Amino acid sequence: MNNAVGKRIAASKPRKDWTLLLMLLPVIAFIILFCYVPLAGWYLALIEYIPGKPILECEFVGLKNFRSLFANPAFFRALKNTLIYSSIKYVFLLLPPVFAILLNEINSKGYKRVVQTVTTLPHFISWVIIYGLCYALFSSEGPVNQVLAHFGTSQKLLTNKNAVYAFQSVLHLWKTLGWNAIIYLAAIAGIDQTLYEAAEIDGAGKFRQALHITVPGILPTMFVLLLLGIADLVSNGMDQYYVFQNSIVYNKLETLEMYTYKQGLKLQDYSYATAIGIFKSVISITLLFVTNYFAKKIRGESIV
Repeated sequence: MNNAVGKRIAASKPRKDWTLLLMLLPVIAFIILFCYVPLAGWYLALIEYIPGKPILECEFVGLKNFRSLFANPAFFRALKNTLIYSSIKYVFLLLPPVFAILLNEINSKGYKRVVQTVTTLPHFISWVIIYGLCYALFSSEGPVNQVLAHFGTSQKLLTNKNAVYAFQSVLHLWKTLGWNAIIYLAAIAGIDQTLYEAAEIDGAGKFRQALHITVPGILPTMFVLLLLGIADLVSNGMDQYYVFQNSIVYNKLETLEMYTYKQGLKLQDYSYATAIGIFKSVISITLLFVTNYFAKKIRGESIV
């Protein structure tokens, strides 16, 4: 009887595996269609593409667009801005887990919910609306600037070249802090609560509990996010910087995404813009595998 049951279970396993595989096929097809098929467009970087002309009839120029890329000062200016913004984000990388730990220690559930809601809400606000708020507050006639003017410290943040990097980084932190902390709050919720109870019995206070239980518990999550963040070193997006651009601070707001947009869609130099995209992809993949290699050597863990 037991042998018959065992045979039926063994026979049903491959059938279940095939069912799960069939359910996965639409996802695989979606990834192939929208992530891998467009890679054929990289061929544009090797030709002198002219809009309206068949691709196969365009002149093949080889690595000409890549040579133009590395000989263009505007490209290096955009790369410099991108690296500066990314570096500042890495400085703030520890703030979301620290905020999550502090938020987790709040005893009042009502107050905790209010704080979490207030800090997460900016994530859902469009950068266009945020620019409107900043213009209302920090423009020459805004209330903040008017108050500062009375003390002789007027600051036109929207057109101040010296404050661009700091101002944009603070705005990005304000918009993403609460949202990024959610991941760490989920990791904290998965920590065995009996560890805290045992530590409390042994006389450990809140600080020591956080240091010796919470921090080690969320380290794997921090590790994965760090690897993904390093892979995005040359990717900062463009929506934030695009809405805040003006003729005075444009040179410090132009990231690689904005530079690609200008070259590809505004100037219609699609081949050159494709070369920029390939450069970004190669750098990101290289950084991911390099950091993954060293992480495996140091920690014995990796994500690839």
